[in-house]
Amino acid sequence: MTKGIFITATGTDVGKTYISALIVKKLRNLGYNCGYFKPALSGAEVINGKLVPGDCKFVMDMAGINANPLDYVSYVFKTAVSPHLASEIEKNPIKLEKIKKDFDKIKKEYDYIVVEGAGGIVCPFNMQKNIILPDVIKALGLDILIVASGELGTINSTVLTAEYAKQKSIKINGIIINNYDDNDFMQKDNKIQIKNLTGIEVVATVEKGQKDITDLSNLFKEV
Repeated sequence: MTKGIFITATGTDVGKTYISALIVKKLRNLGYNCGYFKPALSGAEVINGKLVPGDCKFVMDMAGINANPLDYVSYVFKTAVSPHLASEIEKNPIKLEKIKKDFDKIKKEYDYIVVEGAGGIVCPFNMQKNIILPDVIKALGLDILIVASGELGTINSTVLTAEYAKQKSIKINGIIINNYDDNDFMQKDNKIQIKNLTGIEVVATVEKGQKDITDLSNLFKEV
């Protein structure tokens, strides 16, 4: 049976894509047949007349997956706004059925899949059908990792994200703090208080520009 994890975050631009890339790369370097999937992507570029899903391409390039990024994302929108609004503007409504079908197809290629969400935990996907990110997570049957920032304000946003996920009965496997500076006393305290207030382990910290993720052995020991 294919296993997987869903990467969400405390907000936009916290580093979901970078962390996803590091995890996929790490697992593949360890010899696991690990793949990647993104249900919806906004803000895609058009290069030489072709639509390029930047997040997906970044992950696959870093992880050394030789495949067309467009085959690993269900919905790609040029408009750089929330997926629900981009889908309305581009008249291509997001459907859970397609996301689930695409995920099931990709599962046949890999033994483990890292799925990257969009925005934060309450990201809307289709407000006509009242579909938000937790509905996607549940449809795929995955637990989550929360990516948080190491900077000022992260305690509040991380606790709120964790509590919302718990209210939606979504299992949280851990928290990863991105752009973390171990020499900053405030960030070191942020890490401590996040664990104290959420009751969830900070399973890894990643410094800015770090090229490898080294301390996820406990989280992925059953891969």
